[in-house]
Amino acid sequence: MTTAPSTQPSGSTAKIARSAGAVSIAVMCSRVLGLIREQVFAGLFGAGFAYDAFVVAFRIPNLLRDLFAEGALSAAFVTVFTDYATNRGAEATWRLAGNVLVFFAALISILTLVGMYWADPLVNLLAPDFQLIGGKTALTVKLTRIMFPFLLFVSLAAVVMGMLNTKGRFFVPAMSSTFFNLGSIVGGLALAWLFPKFGQPAIAGMAWGTLIGGAMQLLMQLPALRQVGFRFRFNLNPTDPGLKRILLLMLPATIGMSATQINIFVNTNFAASCAQGSVSWLNYAFRLVQLPIGVFGVALSIAVMPVLARQAAEKDLVSLKQTFTSSLVLVFALAVPATAGLMLLSQPIIRLIFEHGAFTAADTLQTAAALTFYAYGLFAYSAIKVMVPVFYAIGNTKYPVIGSFLGVAANVLIIYQVVDLFQHRGIALATSCAMILNFLFLSVVLYRKLAGYPVGYLLRGLAKILTAAGLMSGGIWGMQQLLAPWTHGSTLLQGAFLAALIGVGVGIYATSLQLLRLPEFTLLTGKVAQRFRRS
Repeated sequence: MTTAPSTQPSGSTAKIARSAGAVSIAVMCSRVLGLIREQVFAGLFGAGFAYDAFVVAFRIPNLLRDLFAEGALSAAFVTVFTDYATNRGAEATWRLAGNVLVFFAALISILTLVGMYWADPLVNLLAPDFQLIGGKTALTVKLTRIMFPFLLFVSLAAVVMGMLNTKGRFFVPAMSSTFFNLGSIVGGLALAWLFPKFGQPAIAGMAWGTLIGGAMQLLMQLPALRQVGFRFRFNLNPTDPGLKRILLLMLPATIGMSATQINIFVNTNFAASCAQGSVSWLNYAFRLVQLPIGVFGVALSIAVMPVLARQAAEKDLVSLKQTFTSSLVLVFALAVPATAGLMLLSQPIIRLIFEHGAFTAADTLQTAAALTFYAYGLFAYSAIKVMVPVFYAIGNTKYPVIGSFLGVAANVLIIYQVVDLFQHRGIALATSCAMILNFLFLSVVLYRKLAGYPVGYLLRGLAKILTAAGLMSGGIWGMQQLLAPWTHGSTLLQGAFLAALIGVGVGIYATSLQLLRLPEFTLLTGKVAQRFRRS
């Protein structure tokens, strides 16, 4: 089925944007607390022995979290759960939900025990060069065993999130990661202060804090789940058709939705062989680039998934294509200026957030270089978050798998070519290039699978976005030159400097999009103005 190119945003755009806005606020809270968490690490441990060990130790269960929990499991569950809610009624839907919870609780528990037992070879596989530094591998193994049960908590939290999203509840599950960071910070700091008194390393306290945060992420969603009508009944039926559908969707999507994490796994191995601190520099930089990815890409992905799933269940291909195209325009409208901002402001951002305590000015320069190269791929990171749910909605998940393999292959190939010359910066650049390749591949495939979508509409929107971002960049650069004396002042002056630059940039960009009449932007501003007039 084909449609003529649309000249208007999707009718679902306003609804998706409202849902994404609620998610964005929650994600922003989480990311800000996440940055505070990183500040705590930077101040206490800097970039070196202890934090390198923590990063690698957390990466193992976190990789599995992204593969099973926040990636494949969540998207697959929403797709099947929406179909059940649309076509099979409440009783069958909740029975499926209970079965999924019990099944994955058992499966992840077994996987957690296996991971804890095999922590030693896993660490040696991920960071073999840690053995060259006395005690570094042993510390990493210890931290890995502490944090592995985190996987169980966040996997169950992802299932609960899928239930709530399908029922139109977005804010509470999105806020759950805020509680993860709160638990990690408060619990971690308390235990980090206490542990050295008993001969244990302070970094182990932060590891236990991660477990506390994971438990809080799950528990804070349970009251909302009860409010939407769920009543837990023990139900374990591995042969259930709905569960089988979820597993079949997950099997390819476990790879297809995780190109970023697979590349991180590869990158950690390479970074561990670079200069000491490289793992930490890359991690701090990637944490920063995850802020806009979470606020824009993940938020829109969460909001659009139930809409796409419903349109697919109703076989409304016309609306599905319009929804996808408008969502992609929204992603570009947010990701492109964020890319420009991170590239222009990488050093002052990192200096303000991290350059305290054990984190030095040299660490700032190295982390800023990594952030700049990560920023190149920001638009692709964010766009893929919106594109992959479309493949779920139409029941075709093999192409994200192929895209992931292409991305991983490109990542490894580029790293081999540039790592000796650029060190950790080359790893960040390779990751961005891999994401861009994955994005281009999925764009072409999706065009064929949907029998076309309004590319002209998309390109016109992108041209307006690039024009506005160019004007914004010019304004920020000019203000930078004007306010340069405040770049290295007190923390208060640095904060004021950044706030002024960001304020000018946002003002120029928003004004430019309004004058250029980007449909999605004018629709949203019109809705906001209408609401204020009613108030």
